[in-house]
Amino acid sequence: MTAGTLSLTFDNLGEAAELEMGGLAADAPLGGHVTATDVVPALLDRLAERELAATFFVEGLNAELYPDLLRGIAGRGHEVAYHAWRHEQWDGLSAAEQADNLARGLAAFERAGLEISGLRPPGGRLGPGGPDVLREAGLRYCSPAGTGAGVDGSIALLPFQWRHLDASCVLPPLAGARKQMTGSPDPVDPAVFLFSLERSIEELVGAGGYMAIVLHPFMLGWLGDENLDALLDRIAVAAVGEDIWVARCDEVAEHVLAHPDRFADGTSMDTTSWA
Repeated sequence: MTAGTLSLTFDNLGEAAELEMGGLAADAPLGGHVTATDVVPALLDRLAERELAATFFVEGLNAELYPDLLRGIAGRGHEVAYHAWRHEQWDGLSAAEQADNLARGLAAFERAGLEISGLRPPGGRLGPGGPDVLREAGLRYCSPAGTGAGVDGSIALLPFQWRHLDASCVLPPLAGARKQMTGSPDPVDPAVFLFSLERSIEELVGAGGYMAIVLHPFMLGWLGDENLDALLDRIAVAAVGEDIWVARCDEVAEHVLAHPDRFADGTSMDTTSWA
């Protein structure tokens, strides 16, 4: 791994999380969510303009609702990874429930012609199943909340930090992440979040390590086109002109697993959750 490694990631798609959190009626019509019809297609064009590859952590339900979109994401050079079936709070599931959730999701992705390598657990914590349930399902990596790339047997650990996640700017339980960004627990403005990410990229370039940026398609309107373009431009510059590797999570995972001695005990888990 080069001195610094960065993964650009996007969490959630369509109606899945809204259904899980009770934001939609059980009988609401599905399959026409704006993030799937408008937001992600436009985002794919933005990424292509800058030759950036990203990882999209999406719920398994989307393999049934939007298979063409998911195949299109993969066909444009991005990774599609797992984010529970319907955005269930992962550490609230028993090990058996996690295994069932994974089996259902992976089967749906397989029917859509997609192979899944990794999981980001909604809520940020792995819970009762830990890495074992992922290993048994044949996954190669997970991306929980924490710091530092690491390895647990045949599972690569590629954690994200809450301060690098857009929703941390507004969610009450993540006041600690806002304090890391600005010194205050108050809600953070999109421009301040952009500045904090740019500062973290500078730290990555200088000090090395692993960083995952976590954005949500449903929050890109909050972030704003100008801020999104500025962030993508900054990542593109780092990818071509500095000692930094911008890579999909599955690519980083393969590197970590190929050099386990370098990453032994490299990850510290974060017990904080957005829930």
